[in-house]
Amino acid sequence: MSRGLCIAVPNGVLLEGTCALLRRAGIAGLTPQSFDAALLVEDGANRLVKVRPTDVPVYVEMGAADCGIVGKDMLWESHRDTYELADLRFGECRLVLAAPERSPMGMGDWPPALRVATKYPRAARAFFDRIGVAAELIKLHGSVELAPATGLADAILDITATGGTLRANRLVEVAEADRSTARLIVNQASLKTRFEAVNEVATALRRAVEERAPV
Repeated sequence: MSRGLCIAVPNGVLLEGTCALLRRAGIAGLTPQSFDAALLVEDGANRLVKVRPTDVPVYVEMGAADCGIVGKDMLWESHRDTYELADLRFGECRLVLAAPERSPMGMGDWPPALRVATKYPRAARAFFDRIGVAAELIKLHGSVELAPATGLADAILDITATGGTLRANRLVEVAEADRSTARLIVNQASLKTRFEAVNEVATALRRAVEERAPV
């Protein structure tokens, strides 16, 4: 077995699934409660650090972590230079365009000067460029669901897992822009200098994912 790695794991909604996958892969026997006393934990040969999801690419790019697990949605807006090694197939959510229930957008009648509020301007721009629609993007950091109700925007582009928040705010899905699942990312230098250890972790994770996949 190669000398272990430092692995960045995300707090929040992906933490439980991340710990479960690491256990199934035999990489670390952690639970979310393992980080209650400390955010940096040693488990066997590996060190694991729990950070904000938006910080996982930062830790990995800068070499503070050799690799990390993070949602694809965090990578859409990240300018960090990391290598995406595997789709871990959990924590799925969708990036959708949504408009008020009574909006003509639901019938395909989009306003010529479309204004869209979003936390994901890079992903939004890629989506609208792909479908050939000119849209003014309004970047927000808080609850984008309020934007149509207050007249700030015609629609929103946001992440949804169940659609519950959209329904609660009387919004309906108009189009799907992208999908996100958890990904394994790796530091570019570690991929070269720690290839054996990185490959062992990636192979174990892929095997655990495949064994869990429905037939």
